[in-house]
Amino acid sequence: QVQLVESGGGLVQAGGSLRLSCVASERAFSDYAMSWFRQAPGKERKFVAGITGNSGNTYYGDFVEGRFTISRDNAKNAVYLQMNSLKPEDTAVYYCAAAVRVFAEYKSWGQGTQVTVSS
Repeated sequence: QVQLVESGGGLVQAGGSLRLSCVASERAFSDYAMSWFRQAPGKERKFVAGITGNSGNTYYGDFVEGRFTISRDNAKNAVYLQMNSLKPEDTAVYYCAAAVRVFAEYKSWGQGTQVTVSS
C-alpha cells in the first residue's frame, strides 16, 4: 500500500481559501490515480475530486461547482486540492487516497486533515 500524509487543513472563514497537500511514499506515484474524499460528522465519506496518474483527466463531485481544483506534481509525489469560496458545509475531514484508477477501489488512505469553515 501507498503511505499518504495530508497537510494544509485548518480554520477559515466562509469565502476563504485553503490548499491541501498530500505526499506519497511511492516511487511509482505516477502509476496511481489520486483522489480527495471528505467526511463530515455523522455523514458518509464523499468523493471530492480525482486526477489520473498523468494529470490528463480530473473529476469532481457535483457539489464542488468549480470552487476546487485538484492537481499533482509527480516529481514531488504530491497531490493538491486548492479550495476557494469555501462554505460552512465544506467543513469535514479531508482524506487523500490512491488507486489504480480514479473510480476503482481505494486501498491506500491518508490519516486525514480537518477543514473547518466558519460562517
